[in-house]
Amino acid sequence: MMELIHRLPDASGSGDPASAHTDAEPLDTLTLPLELRIRGRLRATTDGGREVGLFLDRGPVLRDGDRLASREGEVIRIRAADEPVVTAHIAAGRPMAALCYHLGNRHVQLAIGMQTPDAGASERKDEGKGETQSATGWVRFPPDHVLEELAERLGATLTHHEAPFDPEPGAYAQAGQGHAHSHGHTHAHDHEHSHGHSHNYAHEHTHEH
Repeated sequence: MMELIHRLPDASGSGDPASAHTDAEPLDTLTLPLELRIRGRLRATTDGGREVGLFLDRGPVLRDGDRLASREGEVIRIRAADEPVVTAHIAAGRPMAALCYHLGNRHVQLAIGMQTPDAGASERKDEGKGETQSATGWVRFPPDHVLEELAERLGATLTHHEAPFDPEPGAYAQAGQGHAHSHGHTHAHDHEHSHGHSHNYAHEHTHEH
């Protein structure tokens, strides 16, 4: 089993500066949902079928594109798995700020992005309205009917689908904070993806606070 023990620096410079493998090309990818990317200890199977174990110090949640290295210099790239999410589309500016505020006030993890009009859209008018098209934002969160009703009341249009969920860092940026306790049993998760391969995640059921 390949033991992944280093977080390689990303473009922002975060990661393990002591690692000597910062320029190594990844030899495989490991696709994980958010619930497993928050963990520092994990056994899993890469997309190419390699058995790996994560033995990482406490640090940020693993994000899509992060790279991990073994002591021998083998590098694996992390990919965020598609998982059920709700994406709320809403006008940029105050409407989006209000949506983020009210959802965040319920301590839910959010991924946030902007969708700008294509080239020349600012000069086009909405048909029959005479209004200039403007940028819209989107806010993504796990399915929850209470949050969905709230988002709709605030003017958002919802899409239920499967997509990578990479929430904003912040209170959730540090994995493994506080104490941990284990129930002493394991779970295996089989995730089948449309791109033709499956992932088998076996991990100890440990709760971290």
